[in-house]
Amino acid sequence: MTKEKVLDALRNVQDPDLGRDIVTLNMVKDLKIDGNTVSFTLQLTTPACPLKEQMKNASVNAIKMLVSKEAVVNINFDANTTSKRTDNRAMLPKVKNIIAVVSGKGGVGKSTVAANLALALGMGNAKVGLMDADIYGPSVPIMFGVRGQRPMMVDTGTGKPMMAPLEKYGIKLMSIGLLVDEKNAVVWRGPMASSAIRQFVTDVYWDELDYLVVDMPPGTGDIHLTLVQTVPVTGVIIVTTPQNVALADARKGIAMFGQAQINVPLIGLVENMSYFTPAELPDNKYFIFGKDGGKRLADEYDIPFLGQIPLVQSICDGGDAGKPVMISGDEISKRAFESFASQVVRSVAMRNANMATTKIVEVV
Repeated sequence: MTKEKVLDALRNVQDPDLGRDIVTLNMVKDLKIDGNTVSFTLQLTTPACPLKEQMKNASVNAIKMLVSKEAVVNINFDANTTSKRTDNRAMLPKVKNIIAVVSGKGGVGKSTVAANLALALGMGNAKVGLMDADIYGPSVPIMFGVRGQRPMMVDTGTGKPMMAPLEKYGIKLMSIGLLVDEKNAVVWRGPMASSAIRQFVTDVYWDELDYLVVDMPPGTGDIHLTLVQTVPVTGVIIVTTPQNVALADARKGIAMFGQAQINVPLIGLVENMSYFTPAELPDNKYFIFGKDGGKRLADEYDIPFLGQIPLVQSICDGGDAGKPVMISGDEISKRAFESFASQVVRSVAMRNANMATTKIVEVV
């Protein structure tokens, strides 16, 4: 066996998402041959890659079929999360991907989706932060059980003290709810709310992150524009429920980010509260709010459909108790969020491979 023969064999193994072989993509690292033993590292596009076992099996089969059936193949995994933030690193310089989670209206479970997405990504060994940009209705302190806690100031070595995000369940957290008394209403005009979001970017030490998930306020307004004008956003996830009222408002979110002067890529759409599954009847699905509305909307706009999240009591209970369902919930809900997160990871990787570099939006 030779390295050249092994690499030729591995050129038959494709990354299913990127549609190119793993040698061309420079994913094969540290290739070594010792007798019949072949060892190399497969460098993934993200630690949370859902297809690593599929690529591992394909690599082993390719070497055994095309090089030597006696080969013993040892494959290790490493990850270098892809990013298109190459042109502007003044803000959040060590954050590779910024994902905004938005909804056209309130009440569709956007914050629940954002929180459990962050946790699911973190459980895949990615470095993840969660920014609660819902200034008027912050929910991160409750959902992560950090009510009453306050961020500390840290010296980052730049001469400018910055706030250190709280950390819970391995996720870095920042929310206006950690800075103000929750008994007081946040009565701010648009410019004040926008200023707070800019501070979450400029004055918080997020350090190295593979993904920064941003829980946006419902609707389309000042805070959304402020975010895309402050940092280059990798892409947007639209959250909806199957009912027509929610779908009508989801269309507005899709239209906003698709405007020529904004043009932030859509990572995809996820349908929350898709069906009700009682705990005592885990195989039953009751489509209370309609069926497949989110999937039809994604097909209509030709954007990725990221999955369906069921309406399950443990999702609500976990958020209220400060232990989101990815930490303490039932297997049905966990599997739904894991599948959703896998689709997000794949969509981000394809977006980074096939689309232009992310830039700050300039809206006149």
